[in-house]
Amino acid sequence: MAKHIHANDDETNHPPDDAIAMLTTDHRQVRALFQQYADTSDPYLKQIIAEHVFAELTLHMLLEETVFYPAVAEWADEEGKQLVEEALQDHQEIKSLIETLQETDDDAAFEATFHTLREHVDLHVEDEETRMFLQAAQVLATHWEEITILLQELKEHILAS
Repeated sequence: MAKHIHANDDETNHPPDDAIAMLTTDHRQVRALFQQYADTSDPYLKQIIAEHVFAELTLHMLLEETVFYPAVAEWADEEGKQLVEEALQDHQEIKSLIETLQETDDDAAFEATFHTLREHVDLHVEDEETRMFLQAAQVLATHWEEITILLQELKEHILAS
């Protein structure tokens, strides 16, 4: 029986009602995809799941870099601005790993690099959810609705194109 590539169809069909919930849902979906990848030995399914991971991460990073991080940076204190800088550096590393993976033909090298990607994403998500989201919840409290709408509209626009 083929596995589903979506982490949770309900989450996909019903968008969360605030920016942090939306980004956290994306995190859970990517983590579920990484787990599906680890749980299968089918090379074709692994390839499909890996491509889905790349697409989800790319979309998620674009949303954060276009809407969420600039908003945090605009209203945050120096610590918040530093968290944004660290997150952007993490994104560069993740993008570099995705690019390397997309150019890799060697299965063993792909597996090792994909594992490294998962570790980087896990660390980034942990840092973002335990540090940045707390900062953002404080400094963006009066802007949640606007930021959430911008994130949802951008995501819908990208997915529609």
